[in-house]
Amino acid sequence: MEQKQPSQPSAAFIGASWLAFFTGSIAFLIGLWNAGMELNEKGYYFTVLLFGLFSAISVQKAVRDQLEDIPVTNLYYGIAWCCLILSVVLLTVGLWNATLERSEKGFYAMSFVLSIFSAIAIQKNTRDIKAARKETANPF
Repeated sequence: MEQKQPSQPSAAFIGASWLAFFTGSIAFLIGLWNAGMELNEKGYYFTVLLFGLFSAISVQKAVRDQLEDIPVTNLYYGIAWCCLILSVVLLTVGLWNATLERSEKGFYAMSFVLSIFSAIAIQKNTRDIKAARKETANPF
């Protein structure tokens, strides 16, 4: 079965992905900066954000590699998924036990999800742009 090559994403989608990423990440970080919590708590949430972003990109890459018949070990694939799930669980447990207002908990959860989703979109865009350039450079 011949695989369809992805077309280059539109400038609007690329821009929206980056805007969503910066909006979610910066909002999360500003929330941490202004939060009335201990420095170790701020470090926990910051680390969970970075862990979540890295694992989301890793999952997207592993899934895409498999779709393009690029070898991905089951171990790496499983670890990537476990890490993404673990980052969401760590954020959930942290927020569940935090002495924050519900609105603050919702703010952190939503900015985290926005950051994760947009990181996946940026990784997809990057890969699609590279594939589209490769396709136009070598049409055979």
